[in-house]
Amino acid sequence: MMTLTFPFARKKHPRKGGLARRVVMGGKLGDVRRLPRYVTAVILGATLIWAPLLGYLKTAPLSYRSTTSLIMPGSGASASMNVNGIGQATSYANSAFASNAVSPTETYKRLLGADRIIDAAASALNIKRAELGQPRVRLVDQTSLIHFETTGRTPEAAQARGEAILTAFFTELDALRADEVDTRQDSGLQAISDYRISVADTRTQIEALQNSTGLLSTDQYDVLLERHLALGQEIQAQQARLSERVAATTALEAQLGLNPALAAATLKLFANGAYIALLDEVARTEVGLTDALALYGARHPKVEAARSARNNSASMAMSHAQLITGLDAEALNNFDLAPDGARADLLAELVRMHVEVSGAKEQLATLESQRVESQKALDIFAPAAAKMKDLERDFSVAEALFASAIARAQSSKSDIYASYPLVQVLENPSLPAKPSSPNRKLAIMAGIAATLMLLISLAMGWIRIALISRLMTKPEVAA
Repeated sequence: MMTLTFPFARKKHPRKGGLARRVVMGGKLGDVRRLPRYVTAVILGATLIWAPLLGYLKTAPLSYRSTTSLIMPGSGASASMNVNGIGQATSYANSAFASNAVSPTETYKRLLGADRIIDAAASALNIKRAELGQPRVRLVDQTSLIHFETTGRTPEAAQARGEAILTAFFTELDALRADEVDTRQDSGLQAISDYRISVADTRTQIEALQNSTGLLSTDQYDVLLERHLALGQEIQAQQARLSERVAATTALEAQLGLNPALAAATLKLFANGAYIALLDEVARTEVGLTDALALYGARHPKVEAARSARNNSASMAMSHAQLITGLDAEALNNFDLAPDGARADLLAELVRMHVEVSGAKEQLATLESQRVESQKALDIFAPAAAKMKDLERDFSVAEALFASAIARAQSSKSDIYASYPLVQVLENPSLPAKPSSPNRKLAIMAGIAATLMLLISLAMGWIRIALISRLMTKPEVAA
């Protein structure tokens, strides 16, 4: 059967439902007529991926990144100063990590990004703040390390910006520490001024008390009290010695039968040569009288002459004894006429003991007089000493507080790390060897990954009819 074809015959177009099905389901795997459309999609997609990417790599300015590392020592520091005659001042700075309430690393992280740090660094580099930008600060967990990064168009610029921020950071730290020390010192100066006024007032009261009472210090009163007590003890000892000497003297007087005055007069008299000669004369005339009485009667002229000679000699001896001793005849009649030998020593001992008793009595009287005067002085100084003791204690306390305040004020100057702990540069700003942006390798890898994803998606579109058919086919249930 022959079929006629007319050139102007209209071609049959697929129905709308068939077109939608073809778009969703795709064509057969072996339908090469779809290939131009997929090639066009690959070229268009690759162009959309690589054109912006290559344009960015070609036109983007180079950026270099410099890194800096800081570290904070974890141990505290202490210092002790001992000033002779004033006291001891101790300064102690706690560890930066001793408190869980405040993190010094977080504080310094915020300080590194503070506006005044950025402004100071930008001014040092003679650039605008926007051009410098913010440093990227990063903390390392469980450590005291602080890392920050700065960027620049050249390696030297990036390093210089890191140095500028580091310098501004340490300058600001020094300023904060100095401000803290000044604030503490200002508050300490007021306390020092108050303590100085207290010391001066107490000193004035002490001087007024000294001028009004004559008591210079409590030590003076203590010395007077010690002397008074010592006088009491010495008086008791002296009374004991005096009683002993008086008893010994009395006993010796009883044994000799003479009082000390007569014993002294006896020794004095028998120490006189003229009196001894007169005694010899009395003895000679007494012998003559005895011889005359043996030969003659009591009224014989020779006996009378011998008696008269004896009486004259005795009278002369008595007169001479009265002249030497100053005693009357009755007292002289009790003289010991045999002071030689051991008895003379006893007489001398009696006289010596009498002198010692007299001296001991005078010494006792003097000590008692001194004790009376000492008691009067103590009675006068006792109230003043009590007040003086209170004033001296107040003065010592005020002086100790004043010295302590000065020591604290001086030691606080060395405690500059109390609120802002010590931080050290672990790594100086580095000089980057290669740019950090744009990252060509990362950009190319991203382009390759996007291209692969485009190819994978087109491949899945090519075989989508087989995939959809498999998904839509229900597995048969075994009988």
